[in-house]
Amino acid sequence: MSKLKLLLCIVFISIGFSGYAAITLPYFFSSNMVVQRDKPVKIWGTAAKNESITVSFNQQHAKVKANAKGEWLVTLQPMAWGGPFEMTITGKKETKTFTNVLIGDVWICSGQSNMEWPLGDVSNTATEVPASSFPNIRLFTVEKDMAMAPKTNVKQAAWQVCGPESSRYFSAVGYFFGKQLHKDLNIPIGLINTSWGGTNIQTWTSWDLIKERPEYKNADVNAYAASMNGIDERKAQFNTALQNDKGSAEKWYNNNVIGWKPIMQPASYESSEIGNADGIVWFKKEFDVNDLPANAHIVLSLGPVDDIDSTYLNGQLVGTGRVWNQDRVYTIPTGNLKKGKNTLVIKVVDGGGGGGLTGNADQLYIEVEGAKIPLAGQWQYKPSVLSTEFGLKELGPNAFPSQLYNAMIAPLIQFAIKGAIWYQGESNADEAAKYKTLFPAMIRNWRSKWGYDFPFIWVQLANFMAAVPEPVESAWAELRDAQHSALSLPQTGEAVIIDIGEAKDIHPRNKKDVGYRLALAAEKVAYNKDLVHSGPVYRSMQVQGDKIILTFDHIGNGLVAKDKYAYLRGFTIAGEDKKFVWAQAQIVGNTIVVHNAFVKKPVAVRYAWANNPDDANLYNADGLPASPFRTDNWIMITEGKSIY
Repeated sequence: MSKLKLLLCIVFISIGFSGYAAITLPYFFSSNMVVQRDKPVKIWGTAAKNESITVSFNQQHAKVKANAKGEWLVTLQPMAWGGPFEMTITGKKETKTFTNVLIGDVWICSGQSNMEWPLGDVSNTATEVPASSFPNIRLFTVEKDMAMAPKTNVKQAAWQVCGPESSRYFSAVGYFFGKQLHKDLNIPIGLINTSWGGTNIQTWTSWDLIKERPEYKNADVNAYAASMNGIDERKAQFNTALQNDKGSAEKWYNNNVIGWKPIMQPASYESSEIGNADGIVWFKKEFDVNDLPANAHIVLSLGPVDDIDSTYLNGQLVGTGRVWNQDRVYTIPTGNLKKGKNTLVIKVVDGGGGGGLTGNADQLYIEVEGAKIPLAGQWQYKPSVLSTEFGLKELGPNAFPSQLYNAMIAPLIQFAIKGAIWYQGESNADEAAKYKTLFPAMIRNWRSKWGYDFPFIWVQLANFMAAVPEPVESAWAELRDAQHSALSLPQTGEAVIIDIGEAKDIHPRNKKDVGYRLALAAEKVAYNKDLVHSGPVYRSMQVQGDKIILTFDHIGNGLVAKDKYAYLRGFTIAGEDKKFVWAQAQIVGNTIVVHNAFVKKPVAVRYAWANNPDDANLYNADGLPASPFRTDNWIMITEGKSIY
């Protein structure tokens, strides 16, 4: 072949390849997927510009030509549930084939860590995972991602058939919800888990909506995006500094360094001189012990430390904790404490959100044979590594609104769904007033993007933290109330779980009952089944002398006091002074009569109004707990630092 002919061949081959573009589809189109029954099914992707694409599925054939950008979309007519089927997408030079495709109901499972929590780490893992083979349940997990503008695809992933190898890593709440629906409805169920622990509701809401809120009127998307330039390099430098903590290398716990600065403790980084930063800070407190009996029992209490502490007494490591909301209580070995002057040094590592010694002053002490030496007050601190030194601000998905909506919801909005379940709120627990408008706004936001009012079911916050002996104001109770108020929207439901939380763990391991109660609500709201799907819900009150009479909806087969007690607990009552005290409550027919002999003119009642209302025992006879409520509208909580 002559050089000229060879050159021409190369040119023609190059032209041929340059005009070819592979057919691509978003990753949630794959073998083993579920497409939504009884709704138009949209299928879309990219190809070469102007290329003809044919989609064949379940005896339907749709043809379309890609536009000048190579984008194409076909819409198949609604279909009844069934399968498995094969789907083919055929272009000029390529055919993609998806096998084992089902038609059924697709549910979005979204929220923060309690939705993300995997089946492989729940209370009944040992029995549930091996028994999780359900060929007609399919699982898809959206990988974590953030973006400043809506994306058209999620990170690479694929649908999986539900079985022991796939279910153990999937959302436990989503799994139990889907399993119950599959059992009761006997149709294929597709579950899309798109969740991220520690996230607030703002990051799950689209920017075109949230930018209209007063608190975001001056937020600048472009300025924030510009501040991210070079962020990967600065993050790498920060992480290297964390790994090579100079405080540990120089043994700051030996009290042999200078440069400590005064600081009041307990206090979070954010509320002190340290400021809004993440990283490593060392704290030091010198105190005197006047009396030290031989073989004394010694306990050191620090309260919660966010996130990780390494605690040294007189140069010796006496305790380490890694759970941000867990009280640090360390038993001190004999000989570590000495009579006279002692030095306590705490290394605190904060990985995100709030940081530092975040408890109350009365939780910070050392106790010797029952005698407490208070440690709250003046301390000293010395930063080792701070994110602000590297030009790093809050970097996670909560740093700027809409980042998770853009990356983990927006790509899905043309994919038809039956509905959504939602488990989130812990990270907004101190801003209930905002949540009361943010939550219904997000529901409407998602529905408007999908183009129809799909059913939306959520989990009310569980009981959490230490129970208190007297009635007090509660940020978590107010957040539950804000969640509950969203039931005013059509096609909504709620799962109340104030009876299955854990005081010392924000992640209760009983996810089975959560999924079951979500499924009950979904079967009523989304499938119009005639069943009791909710516990008692407060309807109205009437004052009769020194008593208040309460009426309820969703009483099912009657109101009951559940557990070993024959009387109701968890009720408080207040007069015109707005001071709530514990009340006696009695079931009378389908009403509840509440009173306290010392409150002669009652005006309001509250029930289960606490972070951890562990005494609440009002149920219906169908086994579902009553939703916490208040009859007043008094604003008592000042919004402050978020709980992560």
